[in-house]
Amino acid sequence: QLQLAESGGGLLQPGGSLRLSCAASRYTLDYYNIGWFRQVPGKELEGVSYISCTECKTNYADSVKGRFTISRDNAKNTAYLQMYSLQPEDTAVYYCAADFQPAGVLHTDIDDYDYWGHGTQVTVSS
Repeated sequence: QLQLAESGGGLLQPGGSLRLSCAASRYTLDYYNIGWFRQVPGKELEGVSYISCTECKTNYADSVKGRFTISRDNAKNTAYLQMYSLQPEDTAVYYCAADFQPAGVLHTDIDDYDYWGHGTQVTVSS
């Protein structure tokens, strides 16, 4: 089974930048869409950004559009979420997830993502 592990979270001040990584193991990511999600305690999981396995089509939540960039390096079996201009409302546990989709159709429904990492905490505070 595909395994995912996030890294790169941390504590930073408003306006700062951070890059999260999502490293896959046991299987290649070549045929998987990758989604980044985040969750604040007491709130539902929120989809942040998605990238398809073919053509690298991307999709962003309105709340992060223009500030976050999703990317992937299939040679390294890793996906990334580059975050700029972070604000306190971006504070959350960030998860990456994978959706097996060899046809390359980019899904943005959380129910389509079957494989999840354990999350990494991002805290933005002054």
